[in-house]
Amino acid sequence: MTKLVLYLSCWLLCTLNLNADANELFAKADTAAGKALHEKNCISCHASSYGGDGSGIYTREYAKVKTSKGLIAQVRNCNTMIGLKWFEEEELNVAAYLNKIYYKFDQ
Repeated sequence: MTKLVLYLSCWLLCTLNLNADANELFAKADTAAGKALHEKNCISCHASSYGGDGSGIYTREYAKVKTSKGLIAQVRNCNTMIGLKWFEEEELNVAAYLNKIYYKFDQ
């Protein structure tokens, strides 16, 4: 029960942080650090699923991610599901890098 309460508390705090303006968060992010994390942890999985360099996951016609907040949420979801144990700052760095290179959301 204690683990569940801790998990839900962390989830709530993370969700509340998404309410901040994503562009403001992206402006403070380190995209070079995001690129390094992405190359180390994401490309091999995406390449095995989408072929090539894996970028097809970002450029496909029916992409799941439609907004900057959605991008942050998706990076957070991958982090959790794969068990990377990134800090929120690292998630934002990766999201900002992906936004800069692929998505180009302005809000």
